[in-house]
Amino acid sequence: MESTAMYGGLETVHHQHDCRENQCTSALVTHIKAPVHLVWSLVRRFDQPQKYKPFVSRCTVIGDTEIGSLREVNVKSGLPATTSTERLELLDDEEHILGIKIIGGDHRLKNYSSIVTVHPEIIEGRAGTMVIESFVVDVPHGNTKDETCFFVEALISCNLKSLANVSERLASQDI
Repeated sequence: MESTAMYGGLETVHHQHDCRENQCTSALVTHIKAPVHLVWSLVRRFDQPQKYKPFVSRCTVIGDTEIGSLREVNVKSGLPATTSTERLELLDDEEHILGIKIIGGDHRLKNYSSIVTVHPEIIEGRAGTMVIESFVVDVPHGNTKDETCFFVEALISCNLKSLANVSERLASQDI
């Protein structure tokens, strides 16, 4: 039997990563005061991560947006990278699951893989969304697991805060 993580009674088998000795893994959760369909409409856009990811300046998808598609992401200055090549591993519009693997770029995130799941919930009596993002990545030579996890968690946290801000702003315009 496969073990699963639980978040607020929600079974999340998709967030169980096989973590080798030289890797670290973690998961972050955020609650957004916007309906799930609106949040998912932003998260699922493999071709436009810059809609809510503040460190992405440009994104070019090679071919159609489908499982196996590649994207070239340009990263804004201030980070220890300028480009990232990423592959779409999973896109499930029914279950609201997005999976991405980084396969190249001028950064130190080797064997990076992430899963984002989007779940409906009620926040203050209104339709809201819980977003879970988990990852696994190699620990670069010269760094510790804690340092690596801290760095990646900080990036994801920033992205999730931005996703919440954009989603909640769009939701307030719909009212």
